[in-house]
Amino acid sequence: MSTPVTQAAASLRDAIREAADGLINRDHLAELMILGAVAQEHLLVIGPPGTAKSAVVRRVAQSLGGRYFEYLLGRFTEPSELFGAVNLGKLRDGLVETDIGGMLPEADIAFLDEVFLGSTAILNTLLGVLNERRFRRGHTDIACPLRLCVGASNALPDDDSLAAFADRFLLHVFVDAVPDSRLEDLLAGGWAVGQCTVAARAAMATLDELNALVPKVDMSAVRADLAQAIRQLRKAQIALSDRRIVKAQQLIAAAAVLAGRNVATRADLWPLVYVVPSAAGQQSARETLRELLAEARHPLLQAVVETAVQQPLARIARLAETADRLLGTARGEGFRGEAEALLREIDANFGKASLPPELSARRAQLVVAVQSA
Repeated sequence: MSTPVTQAAASLRDAIREAADGLINRDHLAELMILGAVAQEHLLVIGPPGTAKSAVVRRVAQSLGGRYFEYLLGRFTEPSELFGAVNLGKLRDGLVETDIGGMLPEADIAFLDEVFLGSTAILNTLLGVLNERRFRRGHTDIACPLRLCVGASNALPDDDSLAAFADRFLLHVFVDAVPDSRLEDLLAGGWAVGQCTVAARAAMATLDELNALVPKVDMSAVRADLAQAIRQLRKAQIALSDRRIVKAQQLIAAAAVLAGRNVATRADLWPLVYVVPSAAGQQSARETLRELLAEARHPLLQAVVETAVQQPLARIARLAETADRLLGTARGEGFRGEAEALLREIDANFGKASLPPELSARRAQLVVAVQSA
C-alpha cells in the first residue's frame, strides 16, 4: 500500500504502545480496540472487576485523540445521563429535542461499563447508535461520529434479550487477573502508569483513512478458507449467527489493511476467534481451527494475534521486535537476563530446522552479545 497508509498504521502502533505501556497482559485488548475502530465494529470486554478494562479503554482513547464518552451504568441510570436532557426551551414550543453536547451521540469513542445494567429504554436507543450510527429521540435525528463503542461487564448475560444485545458487539474478548508469575511486573507497571499521562499519537482522521480502504480489500483468496472454518466450527458445535459470519469479513479485511495489504490472506483469519461469543467457544475454536490459523501473524497487532491463535508463528513478530530492541540498546545491568530469557523463548518455540529466517540472524547476534556481556 502507499506510504501515507503505512505511516497511518505506524501512528496507530505508536498509539497502542503509548496506551498499553505499564498495563501488564493488556496489549491484546488495546490492539483489539484498534482493529475494531478501523473496521468500525464494536467490542465487548468480559472480566472481573479490577482487571484494568476501563484503564486500557481510557488510555487508548486518549492516544487516539477525538471526543471520548465514558459512563458506568446502573439499574437506575436515566437515558438523559447518556444521551442528554430534553431541551426545555424547545419543549415549550412543542418540540422534543435533546441537548447532546458532550454526551454519547457526539463521541468518537465510547466506553460503557456494566453495559447490561442499562434499562430497556437505554438499550433500545443504543441499538440505533451502535448499528446505524444514528441517534433518534423525539424530533432529534442526527448522525453519530462513533467509530468504536466498548462495552464491559463482569460476565455474559443469561437473559435472552440481553444476549441479543450482546450479539451487536462483533468482537468479544475475555480478560483475567494478572498471573502470579507477573506480579512484580504488575506492581512496577501500575506504579509507572500512575506517574505519567498519555499523549495523542494518532487521530480520528487516521482511523477514517484506513476504514475507507476496508471495503476495497480483495477477499476472494480467503473466502473458501473462511467458509471451511465456519463448517469446522459448526461441526464442533460452535454456533455463529449468519450476521456474525458475514461481518467477520469486515474484521479480516481490516486486519489486512493494518498489515499494509489490499488482499486478504490466511494470515488474516485470526479475528474469527474473537467473533465467537463465549470464552469456552473461543478456546474450542483455537483447537478446532489450529491448522487453518497456523499461518496467522501480523506486523502491527502482535499481541492480539498471539493471544488469538497461541501458536509459534504468531510469536515471530514480537520475538524479532524484542530482539531488535535489546540489540539496539546499550548493554545495561539487566541486558543479560532479558537476552537469555528471550533466547529460551525462541528455542522453546522453534527448533534449529524450523527457526524462521526473521529470527535466525537475530538469535545468533543475541548469543554473541550474551557471551560478551
